[in-house]
Amino acid sequence: MRSRIGSCLLLVALAVIPQTLRAQKKATYWLTTPDKSSLLQLQKTPLNFTEPSGSNPTINVDDKQTFQTMDGFGFALTGGSAQLIMRMDPAKRAALLQELFTDSGNNISVSYLRVSIGSSDMNDHVYSYDDLPEGQTDPDMAKFSLAPDQKDVIPVLKQILAINPRIKILGSPWSAPLWMKTTGVAKGGVLKPECFAAYATYFVKYIQGMKAEGIPIDAITIQNEPLNEKNTPSMVMLAPEEADFIKNDLGPDFAKAGIKTKIVLYDHNLDHPAYPLSILRDPAANKYVDGTGFHLYGGTVDAMTEVHNAFPDKNLYFTEQSVTEDRGSGTMDIADPVAKIIIGVSRNWSRNILLWNLAADPQFGPHTNDGGCTGCQGALTIDGDHVARDLAYYTIAHASKFVPPGSVRIGSSDLNTLPNVAFKTAAGREVIIVANPGDSSQTFNVQYHNRAFTAVLSAGAVATYIW
Repeated sequence: MRSRIGSCLLLVALAVIPQTLRAQKKATYWLTTPDKSSLLQLQKTPLNFTEPSGSNPTINVDDKQTFQTMDGFGFALTGGSAQLIMRMDPAKRAALLQELFTDSGNNISVSYLRVSIGSSDMNDHVYSYDDLPEGQTDPDMAKFSLAPDQKDVIPVLKQILAINPRIKILGSPWSAPLWMKTTGVAKGGVLKPECFAAYATYFVKYIQGMKAEGIPIDAITIQNEPLNEKNTPSMVMLAPEEADFIKNDLGPDFAKAGIKTKIVLYDHNLDHPAYPLSILRDPAANKYVDGTGFHLYGGTVDAMTEVHNAFPDKNLYFTEQSVTEDRGSGTMDIADPVAKIIIGVSRNWSRNILLWNLAADPQFGPHTNDGGCTGCQGALTIDGDHVARDLAYYTIAHASKFVPPGSVRIGSSDLNTLPNVAFKTAAGREVIIVANPGDSSQTFNVQYHNRAFTAVLSAGAVATYIW
């Protein structure tokens, strides 16, 4: 009788303990340190959840607070990146793509890519899909052709999609075909008003052409950096022009063609949130718009929340940021970009994060002349078949490897000394990314459901914790 009573009491005691806490007694974590002694390395000793105690700073993770659903993390697959990858030995190329786009072992599970519609400044030459001799026009896009992408971009994308068919792809143009522009040259200029309809047809042909190749384009932006006329190629498009183009040409053409590809505004720095807000306030344009894309070369990241608060039914995307390191220093300042971009951008409602760009050669090429980026370091430095993994690689990997598409950002304490962001995955796991941008080691607690583990993060280090 006594043993039965004891068993019953034990069962009652267990019943009042949440099932999640019985199953989640340890957190594993992956660490990157600035001295490179640990590079996205799984640490051997898990961290135990215990009763909260001590006076350490505490990050409280609250899964009852939910925010945006994540679409993914990744890079721009520029034409130059694709060229370098396609020149690799086929077996080594295949191994690299497996590392980048699968989630097993030490692979980093990149889930989102950005491609240029036509060339970007990280191509070895300028092109569009409807280049004509000077003086000629093609308003019906009869000469439209994806041929310039058939050598590198399309084959790489097909290999990637064979590995991960669910990867999301964003397309962004750096310029319209030159015959559509007021200047007729690659650098700067604006789209002629009489070419708005032809340019909308250009987008339709692009999306249909890529679909025919087996490459779905999930979203497009109207113009990369529409307020920047210094790149080669580039094109200025002010907010009223973008609004007119969307509501009168692109939106109706997409609807007529049955295209579901999302239309994303702006695609430029956070110092001009008035640009997308002015378009979103136009009901005729707003109905075709999925959301707004931002870069962080200017402005502050809380401008994303400003736009979200004004139009909470529209999505936010982070479409570009270059992250570079001093190769000669022997150290990797990873805490800063993780804190500012991975953590800061996620905490301000972005559904994705894309860095610029996937790969470059040791001389920061290929790039265009007189307006190409001469200092854009890739996440990978590819020199023939040799691949080096740089700061941007580890910055994204600390999120992409652990936060798959469909994960939801959840609440976590906003500590200035320990920037962090937390997610719940679709599989029910909790993930928190923590950076220590300070100059001394920090000991802290992570609390979840009235239990906590204690962690130590050295100066300049980043860790992703999972339970």
